Amino acid sequence: MACSSSNCKSNNCHKNEDDDEQQPQNTPSPLTTSSSNGQQNLCLKCKINHPISSTSTTTSSIGSNSDETRFCGDCFRSNIYGKFRLAVTSHAMITPSDNVLVAFSGGPSSRVALQFVHDMQLRAQKNFDASKDKSLPVFGVGVAFIDESAVNKLPSDEVNAAIREMNLVLSNLAPPMKQLHVVPIENVYSRDLVDGKEKLTKVLNDVNDVTGKEDLLLHLRMLALQKAASENGYNRLVLGSCTSRIACHVLAATVKGKGYSLSADIQYVDARWEVPVVLPLRDCTVQELNLICRIDGLKTMELLTGYPTGINGLISSFVTLLQEENPSRESTIVRTAGKLTPFQFNRIPEINDCNVPLATRRRQKRFNLKPVESMSSELFCPICNSPLSDSELLDISSCRSSQSSNFHAACCSSCKFQILPKDPSSLEHFYWSLPQQLVARSKHESGDNLNLLREQIQDCLLSDGED
Repeated sequence: MACSSSNCKSNNCHKNEDDDEQQPQNTPSPLTTSSSNGQQNLCLKCKINHPISSTSTTTSSIGSNSDETRFCGDCFRSNIYGKFRLAVTSHAMITPSDNVLVAFSGGPSSRVALQFVHDMQLRAQKNFDASKDKSLPVFGVGVAFIDESAVNKLPSDEVNAAIREMNLVLSNLAPPMKQLHVVPIENVYSRDLVDGKEKLTKVLNDVNDVTGKEDLLLHLRMLALQKAASENGYNRLVLGSCTSRIACHVLAATVKGKGYSLSADIQYVDARWEVPVVLPLRDCTVQELNLICRIDGLKTMELLTGYPTGINGLISSFVTLLQEENPSRESTIVRTAGKLTPFQFNRIPEINDCNVPLATRRRQKRFNLKPVESMSSELFCPICNSPLSDSELLDISSCRSSQSSNFHAACCSSCKFQILPKDPSSLEHFYWSLPQQLVARSKHESGDNLNLLREQIQDCLLSDGED
């Protein structure tokens, strides 16, 4: 007990008094300690199973103190699948009458996208089988793999082994069956793959910038996916782009001067293409998707996933360092960029199909973005398909001496700087080596550009009867 006398000089009295005040904080009761330890050793959500951090040694990529590792495996997967399903239903990405093509590269993002789309299809099939009226059909699913061995010089036996693994993955999934479309990247030219390889090699060799060559290959990959989807009757293209990849794209596009078109690439829906592109994993990080693959034993093929170089490689390394310092950095970058104004094509057109559930139509009206009507969404770069800003339209040269110069004028400023050759003779060679789809698109855009410019200066033009 502490002494109550004001004249007491004993050090022991004051020491005991301090001990009495700190005792409840530093020495909790045995009951409290037991309860606290018990809560720490249980899943944060279900409070029943042990969290991943205490049952697995495969969480080093996320970190032992991360919230993800405080869930058990079932709750963690349920959380990630919930993000996926919310994105799909809120933005009407997949409806019962759709035929969906999943782009599969072999990496964890596309593998999880395939698995989750399959889980949705399996649930729809069970509901269809259980229903009496069979009113709602089950959406179809296909898988596309873009074979880039002609560019990356991968050994043919390794590519064939990876394709066999993909077929095995699909065969192990429960019915309905899914067809695998193996699409060589050179297929963007024609069915003659030998001629396509030669043209593809020529057009890539004409690009001197490392980043520009990588970006051009990315655009050709999308062109190949669009062609495969269109030719095989698919009306949706699912990409496995996740928060981590989108965060890298945000910074890279900003560095490359593509700020105006940035918002077009980071939304859940991109309907500027003939087959609309959807990103159902937009709210998931690559660390979460890697953990899902480890928990569920999902087979991935890292051999076929290339590593970025040039500006893209520097940005990827930078974002990785940021993520190591703070696990929420990638999400912060994407959320900040998400405040940019979307375009008209960043939503699926409203659905009036009677086969679509009323709840889906209500969600679409609730979550559909409200773009600013004044933002142009009709004129696009023939290479990267980015929407052109007013300044890019006004910079179009009045000189129309050749088709290659018309093509140069129709491109965005970023593609002009990083992809198009500077020398006129090299530009001419580059132009004639491009796939026909890009050439045809440039001719269409050039005509639209002239019409738009004429509309902009219409008030300044004189009529035939005016002096």
